[in-house]
Amino acid sequence: MFHKEGHKIILLFLGITIIDIVLLEYIFDESLIITFAQLLSLSILVLVLQFFRNPQRNTKINKGHILSPVDGKIVIIEKVFENEFFKDERIQVSIFMSPIDVHVTRYPICGKVIFSKYHPGEYLVAWHPKSSEKNERTTIVLETDNFGNVLYRQIAGALARRIVNYANVNDVVTQGEDAGFIKFGSRVDIFLPVNSKINVELNEKVRGGETIIAT
Repeated sequence: MFHKEGHKIILLFLGITIIDIVLLEYIFDESLIITFAQLLSLSILVLVLQFFRNPQRNTKINKGHILSPVDGKIVIIEKVFENEFFKDERIQVSIFMSPIDVHVTRYPICGKVIFSKYHPGEYLVAWHPKSSEKNERTTIVLETDNFGNVLYRQIAGALARRIVNYANVNDVVTQGEDAGFIKFGSRVDIFLPVNSKINVELNEKVRGGETIIAT
């Protein structure tokens, strides 16, 4: 299964690959050149297909759990001052996504969207400490039953040039549902109440919609 954000790009590269494979037979006489060009086209198509894959996840809905919104690696767990919405101390958990990770963003918990804002910005590497404040990003806040208000932030990386966010204010959302997409390497930050029990460790690999981040 592939994410809807990639359908047009996949069709484009599929068409280019088919044309390359068919036309190259008539343009070049040298079989080695033909083989190399055809393999290159196929390799690029495979990379595009891998990037836009959208695997099914076995999400077990639990209002007492914060699930990972994305696939990736935990790069930050620390108490910080969140200055956009809460303006107080929160526990920040940051997940870095490499270009080969699944880039679907999923809602980390059931709730109501009470804040959703896009910020234009820079394109620092996603693991840079200041990327959460300076990079292009979206900030979404969910009103939840057990955790109060939970904020997550989609952050563009050095390669990413488009963040897709489906969360609109007043939407009632379900844990694990599709919340958006970030194209190419990027990061997602979650800001939780300071009394949350964190269930992950630095450098741990997590799966969107399945790994329990906090309880």
